[in-house]
Amino acid sequence: MKVGGVKLVPGVFSIGLTASIWFFVPVPEGVSVNAWHLLALFVGTVVAIIGKVMPIGALAILAITLVAITGVTNDSPSGAIKDALSGFSNSLIWLIGIAIVISRGLAKTGLGNRIGYYFISLFGKKTIGIGYALALSELVIAPVTPSNTARGGGIIHPIMKSIANSFGSSPEEGTSRKIGHYLALVNYHINPITSAMFITATAPNPLIVKLIADATGASISISWGTWALAALLPGLVCIALVPLVIYAIYPPEIKSTPDASGYAKSKLADMGVMSYGEKVMVAVFALLLLLWAGVPAMLFGAEFAVNTTAVAFLGLSVLLVTGVLSWEDVLKEKSAWDTVVWFSALVMMATFLNKLGLVHWFSTVVQSNIEQFHLSWGVSVVILVAVYFYVHYFFASTTAHITAMFAAFYAAGLALGAPPLYLGLLLAGASSLMMSLTHYATGTSPIIFGSGYVSMEDWWIMGFIMSLVNLAVWGIVGGLWWKVLGYW
Repeated sequence: MKVGGVKLVPGVFSIGLTASIWFFVPVPEGVSVNAWHLLALFVGTVVAIIGKVMPIGALAILAITLVAITGVTNDSPSGAIKDALSGFSNSLIWLIGIAIVISRGLAKTGLGNRIGYYFISLFGKKTIGIGYALALSELVIAPVTPSNTARGGGIIHPIMKSIANSFGSSPEEGTSRKIGHYLALVNYHINPITSAMFITATAPNPLIVKLIADATGASISISWGTWALAALLPGLVCIALVPLVIYAIYPPEIKSTPDASGYAKSKLADMGVMSYGEKVMVAVFALLLLLWAGVPAMLFGAEFAVNTTAVAFLGLSVLLVTGVLSWEDVLKEKSAWDTVVWFSALVMMATFLNKLGLVHWFSTVVQSNIEQFHLSWGVSVVILVAVYFYVHYFFASTTAHITAMFAAFYAAGLALGAPPLYLGLLLAGASSLMMSLTHYATGTSPIIFGSGYVSMEDWWIMGFIMSLVNLAVWGIVGGLWWKVLGYW
Protein backbone atom coordinates (compact mmCIF):
# COMPACT_ATOMS: atom_id res chain seq x y z
CA MET A 1 0.00 0.00 0.00
CA LYS A 2 1.27 3.44 -0.96
CA VAL A 3 0.57 6.79 0.69
CA GLY A 4 1.73 9.54 -1.60
CA GLY A 5 5.12 8.47 -2.91
CA VAL A 6 5.87 6.12 0.00
CA LYS A 7 5.27 2.38 0.48
CA LEU A 8 3.58 2.47 3.86
CA VAL A 9 4.58 -0.81 5.55
CA PRO A 10 8.35 -0.82 4.79
CA GLY A 11 8.33 2.97 5.31
CA VAL A 12 6.91 2.70 8.81
CA PHE A 13 9.31 -0.14 9.58
CA SER A 14 12.39 1.83 8.48
CA ILE A 15 11.27 4.89 10.47
CA GLY A 16 10.56 2.75 13.52
CA LEU A 17 13.94 1.07 13.27
CA THR A 18 15.70 4.43 12.94
CA ALA A 19 13.84 5.84 15.95
CA SER A 20 14.51 2.72 18.02
CA ILE A 21 18.27 2.88 17.45
CA TRP A 22 18.32 6.66 17.98
CA PHE A 23 16.22 6.85 21.16
CA PHE A 24 16.04 3.45 22.81
CA VAL A 25 19.15 1.39 22.08
CA PRO A 26 21.92 2.30 24.54
CA VAL A 27 25.02 3.78 22.94
CA PRO A 28 27.77 1.14 23.26
CA GLU A 29 30.90 1.93 25.19
CA GLY A 30 33.53 3.41 22.89
CA VAL A 31 30.98 4.90 20.46
CA SER A 32 30.10 8.61 20.38
CA VAL A 33 26.47 9.74 20.47
CA ASN A 34 26.80 11.42 17.07
CA ALA A 35 28.23 8.23 15.52
CA TRP A 36 25.35 6.20 16.97
CA HIS A 37 22.74 8.65 15.67
CA LEU A 38 24.34 8.63 12.22
CA LEU A 39 24.21 4.82 12.36
CA ALA A 40 20.47 5.07 13.07
CA LEU A 41 19.99 7.24 9.96
CA PHE A 42 22.23 4.95 7.93
CA VAL A 43 20.45 1.74 8.96
CA GLY A 44 17.07 3.35 8.29
CA THR A 45 18.24 4.41 4.83
CA VAL A 46 19.59 0.96 3.94
CA VAL A 47 16.42 -0.75 5.19
CA ALA A 48 14.31 1.71 3.19
CA ILE A 49 16.39 0.91 0.09
CA ILE A 50 15.94 -2.84 0.63
CA GLY A 51 12.19 -2.35 1.19
CA LYS A 52 11.93 -0.03 -1.85
CA VAL A 53 10.05 2.52 0.24
CA MET A 54 10.77 5.15 -2.41
CA PRO A 55 13.08 5.36 -5.44
CA ILE A 56 16.66 5.20 -4.24
CA GLY A 57 17.40 8.74 -5.43
CA ALA A 58 14.50 10.11 -3.40
CA LEU A 59 15.71 8.21 -0.33
CA ALA A 60 19.16 9.71 -0.88
CA ILE A 61 17.69 13.22 -0.81
CA LEU A 62 15.94 12.40 2.47
CA ALA A 63 19.18 11.02 3.91
CA ILE A 64 21.13 14.14 2.92
CA THR A 65 18.40 16.32 4.44
CA LEU A 66 18.36 14.42 7.74
CA VAL A 67 22.15 14.51 8.08
CA ALA A 68 22.14 18.26 7.46
CA ILE A 69 19.22 19.03 9.82
CA THR A 70 20.21 16.75 12.70
CA GLY A 71 23.82 17.92 12.70
CA VAL A 72 25.13 14.43 13.48
CA THR A 73 28.38 15.17 11.63
CA ASN A 74 28.85 18.80 12.64
CA ASP A 75 27.44 21.08 15.32
CA SER A 76 27.52 24.06 12.99
CA PRO A 77 24.50 24.32 10.62
CA SER A 78 26.70 25.53 7.78
CA GLY A 79 29.21 22.77 8.49
CA ALA A 80 26.45 20.16 8.63
CA ILE A 81 25.08 21.00 5.18
CA LYS A 82 28.62 21.09 3.81
CA ASP A 83 29.21 17.60 5.22
CA ALA A 84 25.87 16.35 3.91
CA LEU A 85 26.75 17.48 0.37
CA SER A 86 30.38 16.37 0.52
CA GLY A 87 29.69 13.18 -1.43
CA PHE A 88 29.10 15.20 -4.59
CA SER A 89 32.77 16.26 -4.56
CA ASN A 90 33.93 12.65 -4.83
CA SER A 91 35.49 12.18 -8.26
CA LEU A 92 34.78 8.44 -8.37
CA ILE A 93 31.05 9.14 -8.22
CA TRP A 94 31.33 11.35 -11.28
CA LEU A 95 33.41 8.68 -13.01
CA ILE A 96 30.47 6.28 -12.81
CA GLY A 97 27.88 8.91 -13.72
CA ILE A 98 29.77 10.05 -16.81
CA ALA A 99 30.59 6.47 -17.84
CA ILE A 100 26.87 5.63 -17.73
CA VAL A 101 26.20 8.54 -20.09
CA ILE A 102 28.97 7.33 -22.41
CA SER A 103 27.49 3.83 -22.46
CA ARG A 104 24.28 5.33 -23.87
CA GLY A 105 26.18 5.46 -27.14
CA LEU A 106 26.25 1.64 -27.27
CA ALA A 107 22.48 1.54 -27.61
CA LYS A 108 22.09 4.69 -29.70
CA THR A 109 24.63 3.66 -32.35
CA GLY A 110 23.78 -0.08 -32.27
CA LEU A 111 27.39 -0.99 -31.48
CA GLY A 112 26.34 -3.19 -28.54
CA ASN A 113 24.12 -5.34 -30.78
CA ARG A 114 26.80 -5.52 -33.46
CA ILE A 115 29.35 -6.85 -30.95
CA GLY A 116 26.90 -9.51 -29.72
CA TYR A 117 25.90 -10.72 -33.17
CA TYR A 118 29.53 -10.68 -34.31
CA PHE A 119 30.64 -13.12 -31.61
CA ILE A 120 27.62 -15.35 -32.26
CA SER A 121 28.49 -15.43 -35.97
CA LEU A 122 31.94 -16.72 -35.00
CA PHE A 123 31.05 -19.22 -32.26
CA GLY A 124 27.38 -19.98 -32.85
CA LYS A 125 27.52 -23.41 -34.48
CA LYS A 126 27.12 -25.12 -31.10
CA THR A 127 24.87 -24.11 -28.22
CA ILE A 128 27.86 -23.89 -25.90
CA GLY A 129 29.51 -21.67 -28.51
CA ILE A 130 26.58 -19.26 -28.30
CA GLY A 131 27.10 -19.26 -24.54
CA TYR A 132 30.72 -18.20 -25.01
CA ALA A 133 29.67 -15.61 -27.59
CA LEU A 134 27.33 -14.01 -25.03
CA ALA A 135 30.13 -14.13 -22.46
CA LEU A 136 32.66 -12.46 -24.75
CA SER A 137 30.13 -9.80 -25.72
CA GLU A 138 29.62 -8.98 -22.03
CA LEU A 139 33.37 -8.86 -21.45
CA VAL A 140 34.04 -6.49 -24.35
CA ILE A 141 31.48 -3.89 -23.30
CA ALA A 142 31.90 -4.26 -19.50
CA PRO A 143 34.73 -1.70 -19.04
CA VAL A 144 32.57 1.11 -20.39
CA THR A 145 29.15 0.01 -19.10
CA PRO A 146 28.93 0.87 -15.37
CA SER A 147 25.37 -0.41 -15.17
CA ASN A 148 25.49 -4.20 -14.99
CA THR A 149 21.70 -4.09 -15.40
CA ALA A 150 21.93 -2.14 -18.66
CA ARG A 151 24.67 -4.45 -19.91
CA GLY A 152 23.24 -7.85 -19.01
CA GLY A 153 19.55 -7.00 -19.08
CA GLY A 154 19.33 -4.22 -21.64
CA ILE A 155 21.93 -5.20 -24.26
CA ILE A 156 22.82 -8.91 -24.00
CA HIS A 157 19.44 -10.29 -22.89
CA PRO A 158 17.45 -9.14 -25.97
CA ILE A 159 20.09 -10.75 -28.19
CA MET A 160 19.87 -13.97 -26.15
CA LYS A 161 16.07 -14.00 -26.46
CA SER A 162 16.13 -13.45 -30.20
CA ILE A 163 18.53 -16.40 -30.61
CA ALA A 164 16.36 -18.64 -28.37
CA ASN A 165 13.19 -17.65 -30.25
CA SER A 166 14.84 -18.43 -33.58
CA PHE A 167 15.13 -22.05 -32.38
CA GLY A 168 11.52 -22.20 -31.19
CA SER A 169 12.50 -22.04 -27.53
CA SER A 170 10.11 -19.95 -25.45
CA PRO A 171 8.49 -20.13 -22.00
CA GLU A 172 5.04 -19.54 -23.51
CA GLU A 173 5.28 -22.71 -25.60
CA GLY A 174 6.88 -24.76 -22.81
CA THR A 175 10.04 -25.19 -24.85
CA SER A 176 12.51 -23.30 -22.64
CA ARG A 177 14.71 -26.36 -22.22
CA LYS A 178 15.47 -26.52 -25.93
CA ILE A 179 18.07 -23.76 -25.64
CA GLY A 180 16.60 -20.70 -23.88
CA HIS A 181 16.97 -22.11 -20.34
CA TYR A 182 20.69 -22.66 -20.87
CA LEU A 183 21.34 -19.35 -22.60
CA ALA A 184 19.41 -17.38 -19.96
CA LEU A 185 21.54 -18.90 -17.19
CA VAL A 186 24.73 -18.13 -19.08
CA ASN A 187 23.45 -14.62 -19.84
CA TYR A 188 22.95 -14.03 -16.13
CA HIS A 189 25.96 -15.75 -14.57
CA ILE A 190 28.48 -13.98 -16.77
CA ASN A 191 27.12 -10.62 -15.56
CA PRO A 192 28.48 -10.81 -11.97
CA ILE A 193 31.89 -11.89 -13.26
CA THR A 194 32.31 -9.03 -15.73
CA SER A 195 31.05 -6.70 -12.99
CA ALA A 196 33.91 -7.88 -10.78
CA MET A 197 36.55 -7.34 -13.46
CA PHE A 198 36.60 -3.56 -13.85
CA ILE A 199 36.05 -0.57 -11.56
CA THR A 200 33.76 0.85 -14.25
CA ALA A 201 31.72 -2.33 -14.79
CA THR A 202 29.16 -1.72 -12.03
CA ALA A 203 28.24 1.35 -10.02
CA PRO A 204 29.28 0.31 -6.47
CA ASN A 205 32.89 -0.59 -7.41
CA PRO A 206 34.26 2.96 -6.93
CA LEU A 207 32.65 2.98 -3.49
CA ILE A 208 34.74 -0.08 -2.64
CA VAL A 209 37.89 1.75 -3.79
CA LYS A 210 36.94 4.67 -1.54
CA LEU A 211 36.24 2.44 1.47
CA ILE A 212 39.56 0.62 1.08
CA ALA A 213 41.45 3.90 0.81
CA ASP A 214 39.68 5.28 3.89
CA ALA A 215 40.40 2.15 5.93
CA THR A 216 44.11 2.20 5.08
CA GLY A 217 44.70 5.93 5.34
CA ALA A 218 45.02 6.08 1.53
CA SER A 219 48.06 3.77 1.63
CA ILE A 220 46.08 1.37 -0.57
CA SER A 221 44.68 3.28 -3.53
CA ILE A 222 43.43 0.91 -6.22
CA SER A 223 43.66 2.36 -9.72
CA TRP A 224 41.59 1.28 -12.71
CA GLY A 225 44.58 -0.58 -14.12
CA THR A 226 45.44 -2.31 -10.84
CA TRP A 227 41.87 -3.58 -10.45
CA ALA A 228 41.66 -4.75 -14.07
CA LEU A 229 45.01 -6.55 -13.95
CA ALA A 230 44.17 -8.20 -10.63
CA ALA A 231 40.79 -9.44 -11.89
CA LEU A 232 42.04 -10.47 -15.34
CA LEU A 233 43.10 -14.05 -14.64
CA PRO A 234 40.39 -15.09 -12.13
CA GLY A 235 37.80 -13.34 -14.28
CA LEU A 236 38.83 -15.13 -17.47
CA VAL A 237 38.93 -18.49 -15.66
CA CYS A 238 35.41 -17.90 -14.33
CA ILE A 239 34.17 -16.86 -17.77
CA ALA A 240 35.69 -20.01 -19.24
CA LEU A 241 33.98 -22.17 -16.62
CA VAL A 242 30.46 -20.67 -16.57
CA PRO A 243 29.17 -22.05 -19.91
CA LEU A 244 30.74 -25.45 -19.14
CA VAL A 245 29.39 -25.75 -15.59
CA ILE A 246 25.88 -24.72 -16.62
CA TYR A 247 26.05 -27.09 -19.58
CA ALA A 248 26.95 -29.93 -17.20
CA ILE A 249 24.16 -29.15 -14.70
CA TYR A 250 21.40 -28.12 -17.11
CA PRO A 251 22.31 -29.35 -20.62
CA PRO A 252 20.17 -27.88 -23.43
CA GLU A 253 18.09 -30.18 -25.59
CA ILE A 254 19.51 -28.58 -28.73
CA LYS A 255 23.28 -28.96 -28.71
CA SER A 256 24.11 -28.21 -32.34
CA THR A 257 23.03 -24.82 -33.71
CA PRO A 258 24.36 -24.42 -37.24
CA ASP A 259 21.61 -21.90 -38.01
CA ALA A 260 22.60 -19.53 -35.19
CA SER A 261 25.73 -18.37 -36.96
CA GLY A 262 23.73 -17.68 -40.12
CA TYR A 263 21.05 -15.87 -38.14
CA ALA A 264 23.65 -13.60 -36.55
CA LYS A 265 25.27 -12.96 -39.94
CA SER A 266 21.88 -11.97 -41.38
CA LYS A 267 21.39 -9.53 -38.50
CA LEU A 268 24.82 -8.05 -39.16
CA ALA A 269 23.98 -7.80 -42.86
CA ASP A 270 20.79 -5.94 -41.98
CA MET A 271 22.86 -3.51 -39.91
CA GLY A 272 25.19 -2.87 -42.86
CA VAL A 273 28.66 -1.38 -42.58
CA MET A 274 29.68 0.31 -39.37
CA SER A 275 28.11 3.73 -39.08
CA TYR A 276 29.96 6.95 -38.33
CA GLY A 277 28.64 6.84 -34.77
CA GLU A 278 29.83 3.26 -34.21
CA LYS A 279 33.32 4.11 -35.46
CA VAL A 280 33.54 7.07 -33.11
CA MET A 281 32.35 4.89 -30.22
CA VAL A 282 35.06 2.32 -30.97
CA ALA A 283 37.69 5.07 -31.05
CA VAL A 284 36.44 6.53 -27.77
CA PHE A 285 36.41 3.10 -26.11
CA ALA A 286 40.00 2.51 -27.23
CA LEU A 287 41.02 5.93 -25.92
CA LEU A 288 39.33 5.34 -22.55
CA LEU A 289 40.89 1.92 -22.08
CA LEU A 290 44.40 3.15 -22.97
CA LEU A 291 44.20 6.10 -20.59
CA TRP A 292 42.44 4.17 -17.79
CA ALA A 293 45.10 1.47 -18.03
CA GLY A 294 47.80 4.16 -17.67
CA VAL A 295 49.56 3.37 -20.96
CA PRO A 296 50.85 6.96 -21.57
CA ALA A 297 52.34 7.06 -18.06
CA MET A 298 53.99 3.66 -18.58
CA LEU A 299 55.50 4.74 -21.91
CA PHE A 300 56.42 8.38 -21.27
CA GLY A 301 56.58 8.84 -17.50
CA ALA A 302 54.37 9.70 -14.55
CA GLU A 303 53.83 13.30 -15.72
CA PHE A 304 51.65 11.91 -18.53
CA ALA A 305 49.26 10.17 -16.14
CA VAL A 306 45.65 11.35 -16.42
CA ASN A 307 43.04 11.18 -13.67
CA THR A 308 40.52 8.39 -14.25
CA THR A 309 37.49 10.67 -13.90
CA ALA A 310 39.09 13.28 -16.16
CA VAL A 311 39.44 10.55 -18.79
CA ALA A 312 35.71 9.81 -18.57
CA PHE A 313 34.94 13.51 -19.08
CA LEU A 314 37.30 13.51 -22.07
CA GLY A 315 35.43 10.58 -23.62
CA LEU A 316 32.07 12.27 -23.15
CA SER A 317 33.46 15.51 -24.57
CA VAL A 318 34.58 13.71 -27.74
CA LEU A 319 31.12 12.14 -28.15
CA LEU A 320 29.46 15.55 -27.72
CA VAL A 321 31.81 17.35 -30.13
CA THR A 322 31.43 14.65 -32.78
CA GLY A 323 27.64 14.64 -32.40
CA VAL A 324 27.42 10.95 -31.51
CA LEU A 325 25.69 12.05 -28.31
CA SER A 326 23.73 15.27 -28.00
CA TRP A 327 23.22 17.30 -24.85
CA GLU A 328 19.64 16.07 -24.94
CA ASP A 329 20.97 12.51 -24.74
CA VAL A 330 22.99 13.50 -21.68
CA LEU A 331 19.98 15.10 -20.01
CA LYS A 332 17.79 12.09 -20.79
CA GLU A 333 20.20 9.61 -19.19
CA LYS A 334 18.22 9.50 -15.97
CA SER A 335 20.09 6.54 -14.55
CA ALA A 336 23.35 8.51 -14.60
CA TRP A 337 21.96 11.47 -12.64
CA ASP A 338 20.07 9.12 -10.34
CA THR A 339 23.32 7.26 -9.61
CA VAL A 340 25.21 10.48 -8.88
CA VAL A 341 22.56 11.50 -6.33
CA TRP A 342 22.12 8.24 -4.40
CA PHE A 343 25.77 7.31 -4.64
CA SER A 344 26.79 10.69 -3.19
CA ALA A 345 24.47 10.23 -0.21
CA LEU A 346 25.67 6.70 0.57
CA VAL A 347 29.34 7.59 0.16
CA MET A 348 28.85 10.60 2.44
CA MET A 349 27.22 8.52 5.18
CA ALA A 350 29.78 5.71 4.92
CA THR A 351 32.62 8.24 5.04
CA PHE A 352 31.38 9.89 8.22
CA LEU A 353 30.60 6.56 9.91
CA ASN A 354 34.28 5.85 9.41
CA LYS A 355 35.42 9.32 10.54
CA LEU A 356 33.27 9.15 13.67
CA GLY A 357 34.77 5.78 14.63
CA LEU A 358 31.70 3.56 14.22
CA VAL A 359 33.29 1.31 11.57
CA HIS A 360 36.35 0.79 13.76
CA TRP A 361 34.15 -0.16 16.71
CA PHE A 362 32.09 -2.68 14.70
CA SER A 363 35.15 -4.21 13.04
CA THR A 364 36.67 -4.67 16.50
CA VAL A 365 33.55 -6.59 17.58
CA VAL A 366 33.76 -8.86 14.51
CA GLN A 367 37.50 -9.28 14.98
CA SER A 368 37.26 -10.23 18.66
CA ASN A 369 34.59 -12.84 17.95
CA ILE A 370 36.77 -14.53 15.34
CA GLU A 371 39.98 -14.09 17.32
CA GLN A 372 38.72 -16.21 20.19
CA PHE A 373 39.01 -19.28 17.95
CA HIS A 374 42.76 -18.61 17.46
CA LEU A 375 42.66 -19.16 13.71
CA SER A 376 45.25 -18.14 11.13
CA TRP A 377 44.55 -15.02 9.10
CA GLY A 378 43.88 -17.20 6.04
CA VAL A 379 41.11 -19.18 7.72
CA SER A 380 39.74 -16.00 9.30
CA VAL A 381 39.50 -14.39 5.87
CA VAL A 382 37.61 -17.41 4.51
CA ILE A 383 35.06 -17.03 7.31
CA LEU A 384 34.77 -13.26 6.82
CA VAL A 385 34.30 -13.50 3.05
CA ALA A 386 31.82 -16.39 3.32
CA VAL A 387 29.65 -14.52 5.83
CA TYR A 388 29.88 -11.29 3.83
CA PHE A 389 29.01 -13.14 0.61
CA TYR A 390 26.09 -15.31 1.71
CA VAL A 391 24.39 -12.60 3.73
CA HIS A 392 23.42 -11.31 0.28
CA TYR A 393 20.51 -13.75 0.38
CA PHE A 394 18.90 -11.05 2.54
CA PHE A 395 19.71 -8.14 0.21
CA ALA A 396 18.09 -7.01 -3.03
CA SER A 397 20.78 -4.43 -3.74
CA THR A 398 24.54 -4.85 -3.97
CA THR A 399 24.90 -1.15 -3.24
CA ALA A 400 22.98 -1.45 0.04
CA HIS A 401 24.96 -4.55 0.99
CA ILE A 402 28.34 -3.01 0.23
CA THR A 403 27.47 0.25 1.96
CA ALA A 404 26.24 -1.56 5.05
CA MET A 405 28.96 -4.18 5.48
CA PHE A 406 32.11 -3.76 3.37
CA ALA A 407 34.03 -1.27 5.52
CA ALA A 408 33.50 -3.16 8.77
CA PHE A 409 34.43 -6.56 7.32
CA TYR A 410 37.48 -5.11 5.60
CA ALA A 411 38.66 -3.45 8.81
CA ALA A 412 38.08 -6.69 10.76
CA GLY A 413 40.15 -8.64 8.23
CA LEU A 414 42.99 -6.15 8.49
CA ALA A 415 42.96 -6.43 12.28
CA LEU A 416 43.15 -10.22 11.96
CA GLY A 417 46.37 -9.88 9.97
CA ALA A 418 45.21 -10.22 6.35
CA PRO A 419 47.37 -8.46 3.72
CA PRO A 420 45.50 -5.21 2.88
CA LEU A 421 45.50 -5.40 -0.94
CA TYR A 422 44.79 -9.15 -1.01
CA LEU A 423 41.84 -8.74 1.34
CA GLY A 424 40.55 -5.70 -0.54
CA LEU A 425 40.65 -7.45 -3.92
CA LEU A 426 39.00 -10.59 -2.53
CA LEU A 427 36.14 -8.68 -0.90
CA ALA A 428 35.82 -6.48 -4.00
CA GLY A 429 35.38 -9.57 -6.15
CA ALA A 430 32.89 -11.08 -3.71
CA SER A 431 30.89 -7.84 -3.82
CA SER A 432 29.99 -8.50 -7.46
CA LEU A 433 30.07 -12.30 -7.48
CA MET A 434 27.37 -12.42 -4.80
CA MET A 435 24.93 -11.25 -7.48
CA SER A 436 24.78 -14.86 -8.66
CA LEU A 437 22.73 -16.10 -5.69
CA THR A 438 19.08 -15.10 -6.16
CA HIS A 439 16.50 -13.83 -8.62
CA TYR A 440 16.45 -10.48 -6.78
CA ALA A 441 20.18 -10.06 -6.07
CA THR A 442 20.72 -7.16 -8.49
CA GLY A 443 18.87 -5.23 -11.18
CA THR A 444 19.81 -7.71 -13.92
CA SER A 445 18.29 -10.71 -12.17
CA PRO A 446 14.58 -9.78 -12.30
CA ILE A 447 14.93 -8.88 -15.98
CA ILE A 448 16.35 -12.25 -17.01
CA PHE A 449 14.37 -14.26 -14.45
CA GLY A 450 11.23 -12.39 -15.47
CA SER A 451 11.58 -13.56 -19.05
CA GLY A 452 10.43 -16.96 -17.76
CA TYR A 453 13.09 -19.28 -19.15
CA VAL A 454 14.33 -20.46 -15.74
CA SER A 455 12.30 -21.63 -12.74
CA MET A 456 13.07 -20.22 -9.29
CA GLU A 457 14.31 -23.61 -8.11
CA ASP A 458 16.76 -23.95 -11.01
CA TRP A 459 17.83 -20.32 -10.55
CA TRP A 460 18.70 -20.78 -6.88
CA ILE A 461 20.40 -24.15 -7.40
CA MET A 462 22.56 -22.78 -10.21
CA GLY A 463 23.22 -19.62 -8.21
CA PHE A 464 24.57 -21.55 -5.24
CA ILE A 465 26.73 -23.81 -7.44
CA MET A 466 28.20 -20.84 -9.31
CA SER A 467 28.84 -19.04 -6.01
CA LEU A 468 31.07 -21.93 -4.91
CA VAL A 469 32.88 -22.05 -8.26
CA ASN A 470 33.42 -18.30 -8.47
CA LEU A 471 34.56 -17.88 -4.87
CA ALA A 472 36.99 -20.79 -5.24
CA VAL A 473 38.47 -19.31 -8.41
CA TRP A 474 38.72 -15.79 -7.00
CA GLY A 475 40.23 -17.02 -3.75
CA ILE A 476 42.67 -19.62 -5.12
CA VAL A 477 43.50 -18.56 -8.70
CA GLY A 478 43.13 -14.91 -7.81
CA GLY A 479 45.21 -15.25 -4.65
CA LEU A 480 48.06 -16.97 -6.50
CA TRP A 481 47.86 -14.43 -9.34
CA TRP A 482 48.06 -11.53 -6.89
CA LYS A 483 51.06 -13.19 -5.25
CA VAL A 484 52.81 -13.34 -8.63
CA LEU A 485 51.97 -9.68 -9.19
CA GLY A 486 53.46 -8.81 -5.81
CA TYR A 487 50.20 -7.52 -4.36
CA TRP A 488 50.76 -9.41 -1.11
